[in-house]
Amino acid sequence: MSTVTLTQAASPSSTAPTASPPAVETMTMAAALNRALHDALTEDERVLIFGEDVGALGGVFRVTDGLTAHFGEARCFDTPLAESGIVGTAVGMAMNGLIPVVEMQFDAFAFPAFEQIVSHVAKLGNRTRGAMQMPLVIRIPYGGGIGGVEHHCDSSEAYYAHTPGLTVVTPASPQDAYSLLRAAIASPDPVVFMEPKKLYWSKGAVDTSIVAELRRAEVVREGSDLTLISYGPSLPVALEAAAACAEEGRSVQVVDVRTLTPFDDETVMAAVRSTGRAVVIAEAPGFASVASEIQARVFEQCFEYLEAPVRRVAGFDIPFPPPKFEHWNLPDVDRVLDAIDTLHWEEAR
Repeated sequence: MSTVTLTQAASPSSTAPTASPPAVETMTMAAALNRALHDALTEDERVLIFGEDVGALGGVFRVTDGLTAHFGEARCFDTPLAESGIVGTAVGMAMNGLIPVVEMQFDAFAFPAFEQIVSHVAKLGNRTRGAMQMPLVIRIPYGGGIGGVEHHCDSSEAYYAHTPGLTVVTPASPQDAYSLLRAAIASPDPVVFMEPKKLYWSKGAVDTSIVAELRRAEVVREGSDLTLISYGPSLPVALEAAAACAEEGRSVQVVDVRTLTPFDDETVMAAVRSTGRAVVIAEAPGFASVASEIQARVFEQCFEYLEAPVRRVAGFDIPFPPPKFEHWNLPDVDRVLDAIDTLHWEEAR
């Protein structure tokens, strides 16, 4: 992973720290995002955070916990329940030199702001021939796995990935949550930052001196027999499936796409060419999806290397089901292993 070193920032507590925290700590993804926001606010006075309940409450998932107490209501504040107004206000702020970071609270809550995102956030740079930048981050908690009801669990990444002018990022680990969010805030271009809700409480080591390079995928597990390609909430499923395959004697490589668009063809295609087999795993419905785009790109660029058709394991083409039934819709290890079994192993070289 390409990295650059950042200046060590202060701890995200509500009182001034007495000493700098260690560069590497174990924390949840939610805490890593909180630290990234805190460090960005500390290092650049142009950064502002706002959205529904992000202030005193600290957000529904407590990602902004303590930020208003530490930085004041001028830097982290609540807004009315009006997503279009939130993003529209952020556009005006970005046009005038600020760096707004807004939260949409839940994935489907962002749809009222979709017109602002598509018509203005994504297009303003092109409309002005690059004369005006749009340093804006839109944070969207997304995906299933938390037993949420309709409008609270959705996989809407394809809408944003289909929109030229947007960088669409989704982390799958606490380290990437921190380093990718720092990179998103530092970007001069608009970033839709999609946070897997069911991974907010996952834990891992985080090096706060590192910021990831946007637009780069990462091989998170080496293997020689096949490649699993995934991102965000489905990456743990891919890793679990790879571990299950290892018990059967199959060496499985896992690629975390991380940035959905612009897509890192170089890393992903090199991984597929090295194994000759691929399965794409994603929670969103499979039709006209990010998973289908990845599948098409692999076929176009790796056809002569493939030993078998590229398979997809995705959510079903239905509205997101009620909490009691969501486990049937979300990709799991058994479905991934079933797809792997179809990859023409009897014709292995």
